[in-house]
Amino acid sequence: MTNLETIQKYKKIHMIGIGGVSMSGLAEHLTHYGFIITGSDAHESDNTKHLKALGINVQIGHHPEMISDADLIVYTAAIQENDLERQKALELKKEHMERSEFLGLITKCYKECICISGTHGKTTTTSMIATCFLEAEYDPTIEVGAYLKNIKGNNKTGNSDYFILEACEYVDSFLHFYPKTEIILNIDNDHLDYFKTIDNIKHSFQKFIQRLDNNGLVIANYDDENTVEVTKDIQSSLITYAIDHKADYQAKNIILDSYGYPTFECFKNDNYFFTFTLSVRGFHNILNALACIATCDYYQIDAKIIQKGLQNFTGANRRFEKIGEYQSIPVFDDYAHHPTEIKTTLNTSKEIPHHETWAIFEPHTYTRTEEHLKEFAKILAEFDHIILSEIYAARETNTTGISSKDLLKLIQEKNPNSIYLDSYDKIILYLKEHVRKDDIIVTIGAGPINQVGYQLIQK
Repeated sequence: MTNLETIQKYKKIHMIGIGGVSMSGLAEHLTHYGFIITGSDAHESDNTKHLKALGINVQIGHHPEMISDADLIVYTAAIQENDLERQKALELKKEHMERSEFLGLITKCYKECICISGTHGKTTTTSMIATCFLEAEYDPTIEVGAYLKNIKGNNKTGNSDYFILEACEYVDSFLHFYPKTEIILNIDNDHLDYFKTIDNIKHSFQKFIQRLDNNGLVIANYDDENTVEVTKDIQSSLITYAIDHKADYQAKNIILDSYGYPTFECFKNDNYFFTFTLSVRGFHNILNALACIATCDYYQIDAKIIQKGLQNFTGANRRFEKIGEYQSIPVFDDYAHHPTEIKTTLNTSKEIPHHETWAIFEPHTYTRTEEHLKEFAKILAEFDHIILSEIYAARETNTTGISSKDLLKLIQEKNPNSIYLDSYDKIILYLKEHVRKDDIIVTIGAGPINQVGYQLIQK
């Protein structure tokens, strides 16, 4: 970071919801640059424990008294206006802003802010690009939505002009950022509690593109129809990538090894560029890798270094991650919480030699479950066995009365090997009694359903 003018007036910053993935990363960055950070969160977590270990004053629960001497209060989108600390900030007339607005100020500090956006694949692609930039010794600042092994966390503060940032569209968060390069992976009908329609989502991405200046660049997936639509008349420079359609960067001659890991030839402008081998499974990850390759090549990283970075990347946390084994049965965890993502999880599981798959799904938010009920049922029914837990509420309250039992009823019309269990302990016990040799287990969802897998392999 070469310029702190946009935030240097804030000497002491209080963060409400500091345990969140992005907020905890921000807290680390700011501490690195000498800001005094305090924070609160509703629950203790690994992130809050880590921040405390760094010497940051983190309190669990509501602590309005922490507002009094702060120059700025930053809060996550999940924190409502009636939050006691937000109310105290208003009472004391303290300057306050939502996390993405503040993060936007920080993006102004970097000459090369690279924003990775899209409904699916942001974390993996951000991690791929970050890994390659590190391999090239570009020393980037990194903000990613999951634990990345080679930086031992979800963020890294670099000493260059590069800021590699996962840019989420939810509540138009990314419209606060100041990117130099935008990667658009795909555009799907998610977060309908906010956007309502797919057309609104596409319009949001169009506004995101308009934030680029005349020297800006868009790197776009031309296998995705909605992405093609929003980028077809843009004024910025455009680089495209694809598997099935003609594009600037295209994967051809794809081969999967016996464990499902792909090797492919990359063509640039119809000419052979390089052969890449990945250490993550799935055709979706070939597309993610193409986005990474196009980005890195634009920033003049040698193809051999890109290949080394991609081959060293073994996956982001909770992205079809093998977390261990239960009696020689592999246990995977996947963050998928949208039907399109679960379809990808299903396809990836098929690439692994096994007998039967046990999918343990925890629906994420009531609105998403209701909006995609039929789509969830259709794709989940394709697993051999399905176990549903109750819906993970996250930021919501249940105003419609929907439950996992509504989803179960639809799944059972297509696949009778499905069951609902109302606690993690019951799910673990059921798995221990029913899984067999050569099966695989996959926990699916953005909530804490991965604890089922961890507890199972511990027992």
